[in-house]
Amino acid sequence: MKFKQLVAPLMLVNKSRLAKNSFWGIAASGGQTLLLSLFFVILARRYEPSTFALFLIATTIYQLFSAFSTLGLSQWFTRTLVGTENRADIINTFLKVQLISGIIFYVVNIAVAYSMYQDTLIRHLAVILGVNIIFDNIIYGLQALNVAEFKQKKNFTILFIDSILKFLASCILFIYPLPIIAFAIILICIRLTTVNIFLKIGSSDVPSFRKLIAYKISWKEIKSIVVANWTFVIIGSISIIYWRIGNLIVSKTLPLMDVANYEIAYKILSLALVLPIIVSSTVFPSLVEMRKAGNMERLMKYFHRVFLIYLGYSVLVYTFFFSFSDVIIPYTFGEKFAGNVIYTKQMFLAILVFPTVLLQANVLIAIHKEKVDMWLNAISLVLNVLICIGGLYFYKSLTVVNLAIFTSFLVFHICQDVYLVRNKITTTAKVIKMYALMGAVVGSYVILSKYLQPVFLFCMFWSFIGLLVVGNLVKYNKETKRYTFKPHLFS
Repeated sequence: MKFKQLVAPLMLVNKSRLAKNSFWGIAASGGQTLLLSLFFVILARRYEPSTFALFLIATTIYQLFSAFSTLGLSQWFTRTLVGTENRADIINTFLKVQLISGIIFYVVNIAVAYSMYQDTLIRHLAVILGVNIIFDNIIYGLQALNVAEFKQKKNFTILFIDSILKFLASCILFIYPLPIIAFAIILICIRLTTVNIFLKIGSSDVPSFRKLIAYKISWKEIKSIVVANWTFVIIGSISIIYWRIGNLIVSKTLPLMDVANYEIAYKILSLALVLPIIVSSTVFPSLVEMRKAGNMERLMKYFHRVFLIYLGYSVLVYTFFFSFSDVIIPYTFGEKFAGNVIYTKQMFLAILVFPTVLLQANVLIAIHKEKVDMWLNAISLVLNVLICIGGLYFYKSLTVVNLAIFTSFLVFHICQDVYLVRNKITTTAKVIKMYALMGAVVGSYVILSKYLQPVFLFCMFWSFIGLLVVGNLVKYNKETKRYTFKPHLFS
């Protein structure tokens, strides 16, 4: 085989807009993700599991209400700001709405924490960490401004600084074992610093805290903005609610150790989901362009190609953590969380369908089926909660919650398949072939794991799959002297 044939796949990647844009997104998020992950690991190792779990519960409550408090208004703000001559008023109105909403939901956060939990530490942490709702809302507004002005680099730079400060704060725990309340106060001070940095480097239209508080806006105006954009509230918050509600259910039905186990498994899963989420930010505009151009045939081919990539990534990540969680968890979080291994493996069932769920949601929105996507999200959330509550009534185990997550995502995926088949984006035969392929690959891997060592199995299995993929996807055309991408598995 010629050298040119060997490097051709790399040349294709280099020319791909998807690969280029995704690379910069991944590079930009990599440092921040790494630092926040280390921050989480240090807390898990330095505090007792029960204290760590109570911290996680208070954090979960504030994050849940933070998801609602932004009201999903960044889309309205971006659409309104672009092309307007009255920039200052639009920015002031948006930020003031975020501030008022943040204060309201901060109060709700405290009320819910005090009504749901009798533990004094949770209540105190809810009061302290809940202040983040106000700060996060202002940051959300300023981030939306930077996006509208194509200055996303500012967002990354400031949030990276925020991640560094949090990581450094966690390193203090190696020197002096701070009480969790003191540590929470430090985190609030860091967030306040981040807000001020955002305000300092914002555009000339961004008001100071004093001017923002003094800015007048009527309740009638706030109501009209929220009512006109209610769908964004649901779409913008439901994904966070989906994961946070699980932790709250666990905290009310299972021991505190399971709260920590759930959060650790989710944190590891969320790291694995960073890549498909970032790639989707490039995939979605491409789908929209093809839809606007009326080139549905090209859209379908593009969808199937990206789908195959997502599917390969999902199975690769699942098999990796299935094989090596026994080593990764105790080494990273300490032997006290050795029992977490089984729950992490269960949680990672979700990655088999989540990336392609994300892709198919992008397709639905691109073809103007966003309300369908909204209702499917709602159905998935309700199904998840019902399975959790019903299952935990009969069987008190974190396994129920993990299987509920996987089942609800699987149902979500199947419902999407139905809509995509109806809109002729895919076919029933291709959908069935996808499930059969994924089931065969994952099933064979799990069976082989009973007889082979993890390292040998993983390397051998994926070397074999890699050879098949290269032989199937990359074909050298001697006449045109170029390589073409042909997903025969879906033809």
